[in-house]
Amino acid sequence: MSMSTREFWGLIHGIVLGGTFLLSFAGGLIWLYSLRPEWLTAQGLRSVTRWLRSGTWVMAIVAWLTVLAGTYIVYPWYRAKPPAGADLRLYPRSFLLAHPEIAEWHKFGMEWKEHVAWFSPILATVVAYIVWRYGEQLAEDNRLRNAAITLFILAFVSAAVAGVLGALITKNAPVI
Repeated sequence: MSMSTREFWGLIHGIVLGGTFLLSFAGGLIWLYSLRPEWLTAQGLRSVTRWLRSGTWVMAIVAWLTVLAGTYIVYPWYRAKPPAGADLRLYPRSFLLAHPEIAEWHKFGMEWKEHVAWFSPILATVVAYIVWRYGEQLAEDNRLRNAAITLFILAFVSAAVAGVLGALITKNAPVI
């Protein structure tokens, strides 16, 4: 089995980096939610906080790498302008726009994905900073912990929406 460079970078962007962020979200959410003094010993709180600090920074970095790879490596191939008479299947944006029955995948899906995807690394970085800065205080401060959880969920939702739209767009017009 062989892969083109575009397929390879699409795999790295969507499955490896995007998938890593989306799958690790559940663990991060559980760790954040479990920061409750009545559930943890002092030693357990230190351990959970240590894992949470490193885990949220890793997730923020992976989110940034996902968005940057999509924006600066994969997206230019999607947006490339075809020369006259070219096979539009090699130019996903033009292919979508040339077929009215699937043009909405670009008009709504990709245009929305381009912008919403950036919320994920921004919000993940905010959560990582909150965890790094406040650490064990999150166990005592319900409002701060709930704010971090809410931001974390919003980071996940924006990544999930971008991922689903990317997968559906790729199904209709792959970057090959």
